[in-house]
Amino acid sequence: MNYGQDTERTYERAGFGAPVRRGSRPAILVVDLTRGFTEDGFPSGADLTDVVGAVGELIEAGRPADVPVVFTAISYTPAEAAGDAVTWLHKAQGMRALVEGSDEVALDPRLPYEAQDLMVLKKGASAFYGTSLAALLTGLGCDTVLVCGATTSGCVRATAVDAVQSGFSVLVPRACVGDRAAGPHEASLFDIQAKYGDVIDLKEAVEYLGTLAHARRNA
Repeated sequence: MNYGQDTERTYERAGFGAPVRRGSRPAILVVDLTRGFTEDGFPSGADLTDVVGAVGELIEAGRPADVPVVFTAISYTPAEAAGDAVTWLHKAQGMRALVEGSDEVALDPRLPYEAQDLMVLKKGASAFYGTSLAALLTGLGCDTVLVCGATTSGCVRATAVDAVQSGFSVLVPRACVGDRAAGPHEASLFDIQAKYGDVIDLKEAVEYLGTLAHARRNA
């Protein structure tokens, strides 16, 4: 989305939009591509078929380089979903359907999940807040995260913000994130590109992972 020359000049004058470092040990972070978000038959969902396919392509590109894959899912206990303990659920009532063990919380079956992949359960928007994700990525020696998933304006953006604040370079492949509506999606990608990470094409992301795989084979 083009916000016009005035906006571009304002952000340029503020010093935003510089490219981030591409590290040598990235992780692919797949945020909330559970059925409750990727299927439009659920209240909180939308048809994210294209996003799921693009994320699958990215994951497969990372396998030869032994790139860690971390999936996240929002999952509430029945008491949390029905009660008042989680303040966010007063605002986002549709999220109350994301009860542990339900179809909504299950990973989209079209994703290439493998036994060595990791899973982080969360209660809020950011994959970092209240979870062990930062420690997990540090333990894996990661310096960069490719943030994928849903929704761009919610959990993806919140995760990108916390990722860079936790010391990781952030790359967001545009084709690998999705939302319920185009406006919030595009505005959030603009914001991420300006302040928190690089929004890149899927081709660039795949080539980045391919370069790491090549280096690994020739090490």
